[in-house]
Formats: sequence, structure tokens, C-alpha cells
Amino acid sequence: MVESRPYAVLFDLDGTLIDSIALLLASMRHTFNGRARQPSDSEWIAGLGTPLPKQLTPYVESDEDRERLVNRYRTFQHENHDRLMAAYTGVIDTLALLYQRGHPMGVVTSKGNTMMERGLKFIGADDYIEVAIGYDSVHIHKPDPFPVRAALDKLGYEANEAVFVGDSPHDIKSGNEAGVITIAALWGPFRRDQLEPYRPTHFLGDITELPDLLDRIARENAG
Repeated sequence: MVESRPYAVLFDLDGTLIDSIALLLASMRHTFNGRARQPSDSEWIAGLGTPLPKQLTPYVESDEDRERLVNRYRTFQHENHDRLMAAYTGVIDTLALLYQRGHPMGVVTSKGNTMMERGLKFIGADDYIEVAIGYDSVHIHKPDPFPVRAALDKLGYEANEAVFVGDSPHDIKSGNEAGVITIAALWGPFRRDQLEPYRPTHFLGDITELPDLLDRIARENAG
């Protein structure tokens, strides 16, 4: 009997590995300042996990207008990144432990690759992440399963050998449709009752509990 290898662990970025909610909301408020049509904070948070141009589309007047807003948003985000970004307690310790245990890890996010890489480096996670799939890495984005499958392909793993940890409905939908085990992160901006309708395989209240959950999943699937 061939012993199974450690699960591949995929993570969303914003609201899962990095506490960027203050930055994202400040970027949105700056972008829409002075405009008649603009999203509320809750409406903007509901779209987190999808690409920025898609998030902006309901509030723009034309393709050119959307492009202007994309540039305004990204400029503000770039200039204020380190001031408004924060790390969730326990993330790096957990990544280090998973790395020591042999779990290959990847990130699947709708954030642009430059800011994705900056965020990972900011919290010190870049040394542990083997594969990073951002907005510029693929042509189809969450909630489609394509980016999750792209990460698995790069890691050389099948869907039944992987979990995807994410805080948003878009993460859960993407992971479920890709066929991986989905783990809803409850330390991000989405509440359990907002995630339950999307049927994640597991809920996780604290990232430091992830290694024990992976052990339990491995035991359950061993038979």
C-alpha cells in the first residue's frame, strides 16, 4: 500500500493570510470620493475575492471610466499598502509548521500579481508559498474553479489531495467546483451565516487550528 502524501494547502490572500480589509476599504473610499454612485462598505466587502474590474463594473459609466477607477484604486493601494496592511496572529507560525510537515502550499487570489507578491512579502509568507496564482496568472478568475485547478497543476496535485482555505463565498464556490476540500476561514470579514449557504466542507475559527484539522481530514479519508 502506497502511503498518501501530505495534503496540498491552498489559501486565499485578502482576509485569509493578510488582514488587508482596512486597506481595501480605504482604497475604495478614495476611488469613489466625490462620485454620485458608490458602494457601501458592506457592498464592497461582498465583492472581495473577485477581480477589481468586475467589482467596479456596477458603479462605472463606461469602459474608460472603469479603467480610470482601476488606476486610481491601485495607485492609492500601492502608496498606502504598508501603512494600512496588517498580519493576522498565528499565520506565519502556522505556515512554518505546515512547511515543516511537508505540506506544499499555494495562494489563489484575484489580486494583481505585483500586490499579491508585496502582501506575501510584507507578512513574511513568501518563503513558504510554492505557487502563487494572482489576477495576472490566469485568464479566468474566482468564483470559477480555473485558478484553483491552475495552482494544483503547478503543484502536481489532484483535487482529492488538496484543501482550499478562504474567507469569502467566492473562495468556497471556486474550491467546491474544483473538487477540493474547502475550509471557510472565520477570522476574515465574512460571518459563518454568510458562508454556510455555499457549503464549505469545514469551518475554521483560527488559522492555528489548521494543522489539527488537516490531521483529522487525513484520518477520516484514510479508510
